[in-house]
Order: sequence, then C-alpha cells, then structure tokens
Amino acid sequence: MYVAPARFCTKDGAPLVDVAGPFSGAKPVGPPVVAQGGAAVRADSGAPLPPPPTAQPLPPDAASVLTGSVLDARYQIERKVGEGGMAYVYLASELATGERLAIKVLSPRLAGDQTSVERLKREAGVAMRLDHPNICRILRLGQSPDGLFYLVMPFLDGEVLNDREARTGQFSLVDGLPLLVQVCRGLQHAHDLGILHRDLKPENVMLVPDPEAPGGQRAVVMDFGLAKELVHDPARRRLTTTGIVLGTPEFMSPEQIRGKALDARSDIYALGIVAFELFAGDLPFDGKTSQDKMIARLRGQPTMLRTLRPDLPPRLEAVLARALAMDPANRYPTMLAFGDALEAVIEPGLLARLFRR
Repeated sequence: MYVAPARFCTKDGAPLVDVAGPFSGAKPVGPPVVAQGGAAVRADSGAPLPPPPTAQPLPPDAASVLTGSVLDARYQIERKVGEGGMAYVYLASELATGERLAIKVLSPRLAGDQTSVERLKREAGVAMRLDHPNICRILRLGQSPDGLFYLVMPFLDGEVLNDREARTGQFSLVDGLPLLVQVCRGLQHAHDLGILHRDLKPENVMLVPDPEAPGGQRAVVMDFGLAKELVHDPARRRLTTTGIVLGTPEFMSPEQIRGKALDARSDIYALGIVAFELFAGDLPFDGKTSQDKMIARLRGQPTMLRTLRPDLPPRLEAVLARALAMDPANRYPTMLAFGDALEAVIEPGLLARLFRR
C-alpha cells in the first residue's frame, strides 16, 4: 500500500492512481482522489469525499473475474495467460469466427490515468503499422461499454524466451543464432518504419513452433508499449521525451540510461545483452542491484563472452562485443548488419540453409 505523497510504484515505476474498487471493469467514478491531512478529498475542488459505503476487499487474484465472461459483446474470455504492472493478457476467442486471440486489457485502476491510456493507444498505433512474421501485430484497439481499454492480438501458442532459458539453460549456437537473426529481421522492419522498440528483453520475445522457420521455431518480438517513433509529432513526443528514462534497467543502452536521444543502435545494444545472456546464462555487467549494473554500463566494459563460455567461437565474442560498444558509433549501424554478422559466426551457409527450410 502506498500513501501520499507517493506517485510511482517502487517496483516497476508505473504511475500510482487511486483504486476505486475491485477488478470489475467499472468506469472511472470521478476526479482523482488525493490524501490531504489524513482525509480523502477531490483533487479538482478540495471538497471532502464521503466515506465508501462498504469496503470490499480485493479477491486474491483480482484479474480472474474476466475469465468466463464476454468482453465487449464480442470476445469470450477463456483464461488469463499473463500480467504486468499495467495490463493483463487473456486467451480469448472471437464469438463470430471462433478465432483464438490474445487480449491485453489495461488495468481498470489505470483507466482514468491519461498517460497510461495514451501509451496503450500509442502501442496500438505503432504495432498496427508493423507487418512482419517476427513481430506480433496488433489487430484492434477497443474500449468496452463499461470502460475497459484493450488490444487484440493473434494468440501465439509458444514459450517466452526467458522461460525457455530457465527451463533448458544456455543455448547452443545452432539453437540460438537462428532465433537472434529472426529478431534482427523483425526489428529491422520496425526500424525501416522509424519505430524503436526501447524495451528489448527475453520476456518480450516469444518462441512459436513453426515448421517453416529455421530450426522449427519462429521468434516473435512482443510488446511495443515503450516504442518510440522517430517523428516530429508534438503529441507523440510528449510521451517519449528525451530526458525521461523508460525501459528495463538490465537491458538499457548507456544513452538510454542517460536519457539521451536514441536511434536504432540502442535496440542493437539491448539485443546484444539479450544474446549474451542467451549464450552465457548471465548478464555482461556485474552488480548486486539493477542500479549497480546500470552504473557499470556507464563506467566499464562488458564481460567478454568466452570468459563464461570458452567453448564458443571467438568470432561470436567479437560480434557481441561490437554490439555492446559504449559509443553507438562503434556498434553495427543497422539491425540487418548485426544479423548478418551473427549469421556469419558459424559454418558459412549453415544458417542460410536453415532459413531456406
């Protein structure tokens, strides 16, 4: 529980808003409420609020109430498959077609928070422009009559990369390189449209069985909620202002940590950390806390890959070292160039043959 003057969650940095009640899908019930002198008052007028009629405790899993319901008279909610600081993700089926879908529902406690709503809308606007087999598309942005904002996506029946890492441990070259090259190709598509991801991490890469993909698995980049468009639209720029640090600390580039202007090379750096962890089972910077690791990225050099995996080829170590260069000018200029360098690590033509399967 947080009390005034707390404004942000200490775990994930999400903005704190007043919770009107259990996860019920209800519309916001009025202006924001703040604590003042121990009493609840309206933020707009300062008038005292009457006490709630009856305090209703939240159920143990507040999100589970959507399971079994019909959202927006259109989607049958089957079960919850994931959740984060701002949203819940459900497996659903469209009533008209029976198609299995994933639906990302903004937490009702954030429905009255304009920044959270705008970020969800921006995620939809960005991802609807993307059309690539290695990127998860957004099919629709909706708002139900009872005030729930949601995104509709294809349901990917697979495994998140970090779950695979936890289950099987370090990847071999033959298993890991094709997945990384696919991620490079998907992100190059986004970069070609002027879209940066800004939050690459193993949790945001889904592995989907696909007989047409190299090695029988397709890597799909998820969650463009922190994506940034390289445009000059002031309305969009307000949500991604230089100087505001957004992202996951362990995977941020040095320039992202500093709140500097970003380009495609920042995503290359983040994917370099993802690749290092995929092969080494650990991050390339030491530190007991996320803050320690962020400082290490600003002051020191990354651990060399073969320090942890001496069985891996020096060429792969060199490729990742370049991707993790502190100065963006010393990294690969594009995701395509990074992917080409990864492809060239092992037997010439092997990955190309896998991609032709």
